[in-house]
Amino acid sequence: MAAGGDAKLRLILPGTLDPPAAARLRSLAASLPFCGAPVRISFADELFACRGRLRFGHGPGTAVHAATFLRERRIVLENGLIRQPEELARVFTHELFHFAWPRLGNPRRERWEQLLLRERSERARGEAGWSSEWRKAAVTRRQIKQRAGLWKDYRSESFCDSGAWLYSGVAAHPEFTLAPRFLTRRRRWFAAELPGLLTI
Repeated sequence: MAAGGDAKLRLILPGTLDPPAAARLRSLAASLPFCGAPVRISFADELFACRGRLRFGHGPGTAVHAATFLRERRIVLENGLIRQPEELARVFTHELFHFAWPRLGNPRRERWEQLLLRERSERARGEAGWSSEWRKAAVTRRQIKQRAGLWKDYRSESFCDSGAWLYSGVAAHPEFTLAPRFLTRRRRWFAAELPGLLTI
């Protein structure tokens, strides 16, 4: 948790960014339960993920809205999001939660995993975002048992999608497909596990 006197999270935004978009991102960052060193934000056209690397422009890979570089404290967002305020808020919040995941510590990550396993035992379908939903659908029992592969990725992506669902200010979205009773349980988890500022 944050030490006394830590400031809320600050963003370093490109000077050319549309002022309303810049104001939205700053306001959103200030509303999140995070503090720590500044995070640099940039925008680019046509982002693709290929073999764990970010590519720009046409070429092999999967189109993505954003990418986060934890060690560099940097987020790259797709330019088209600037014209979609709600989608920008949702994607941006998801990416910031990637900084939070490794800082939760093992006990809290394990409690998140137990929540997911409970959902699985109750046959919960859907997710709080596509990034976690496709992994949830593809994960195998062996990966869960070994706590590896897609299960390892799913744990973090479901955490980030849930954070975006809860904190982005977006009330409804086609990717919010998890049943309300499970989303309510996740809301309670966040309230219990992140009661104050987390240094990310």
